[in-house]
Amino acid sequence: MKEEGMSKKILVTYASRLGATAGVAEAIGKTLQDGGAEVEVRRMEDVTDLSPYDAVVAGSAIRGKQWLPEARQFMRTHQTALRQKPFAAFLVCMTLAMKNGEKYRSSVGEWLAPVRARVKPVSEGLFAGALDIGKIPSFGDRLKFRLSVMLGVWKEGDHRDWNAIRAWATELNRLLKA
Repeated sequence: MKEEGMSKKILVTYASRLGATAGVAEAIGKTLQDGGAEVEVRRMEDVTDLSPYDAVVAGSAIRGKQWLPEARQFMRTHQTALRQKPFAAFLVCMTLAMKNGEKYRSSVGEWLAPVRARVKPVSEGLFAGALDIGKIPSFGDRLKFRLSVMLGVWKEGDHRDWNAIRAWATELNRLLKA
């Protein structure tokens, strides 16, 4: 049993393809740490045991309107353990960076439904990502993104709102201590 006043140990874990989600996870981890928590930020593939942690924050990039495969696998593998501690979820996707992206927020939020079906998060963070076409490995995907940039669907660059990310993480510090 933890003594009163001891800091909580929080795991911030993520699945990322091109680094934007990893950056969001690092910012969340730093904000939680600044708030007095003991934090570890790790890729989902590197997490095997959740018992050392008092709370978990898990996030994934979105591909095809869902969390990445390794993130979905993480939820399946750790569902029982996650239900026994405070849990928060976030996603990072370019849809929120589109012109008028905010109008898609509620449908983007629905992409967390499979996560919610396994474990009810105390909070959900929805964040725009970053688009660096040069980092996209598939030629076909690069072409699609170049075309959509030309058509004005979105702009290349970093669309992460660091203030919103830090504000969400600051609120998490309170929620995860409950």
